[in-house]
Amino acid sequence: MSDLRELYQEVIFDHNRKPRNFRKLDPADRLAEGFNPLCGDQITVYVKFDQGVISDVSFEGSGCAISTASASLMTEALKGKTEAEARALFENFHSAVTNHGCAKCDDLGKLEVLTGVAEYPSRVKCATLAWHTFTAALDQKDQPVTTE
Repeated sequence: MSDLRELYQEVIFDHNRKPRNFRKLDPADRLAEGFNPLCGDQITVYVKFDQGVISDVSFEGSGCAISTASASLMTEALKGKTEAEARALFENFHSAVTNHGCAKCDDLGKLEVLTGVAEYPSRVKCATLAWHTFTAALDQKDQPVTTE
């Protein structure tokens, strides 16, 4: 358990300091904005498709270390996935971090390190903001997503 916590901290710090895919994607096929009033996290997620597959995904914004790291890890995990695969990954991730169990935790890859936030309910919203914003982009929602 100690090793997992150390890995969790290492990955969070790395992705917070050097977030992957932190940029505006222009042009994007879809985008959405998200806000977590608890932490003040704000994010915009951009998605580009090529023949039904996510060819690029990026984000901009500001937030706590968990929010930024989760968005960074999310963008890496989603590239190359179909919309259906991306939605399934979101459901699996969300289930794992909200402590509802994880039927396919092995399928999470690097995202598994974020499952530790389940021990800290107030941080779950930080970890899931980018994901909720991503699904809002898929659903082409015009209103910003909020974690409240």
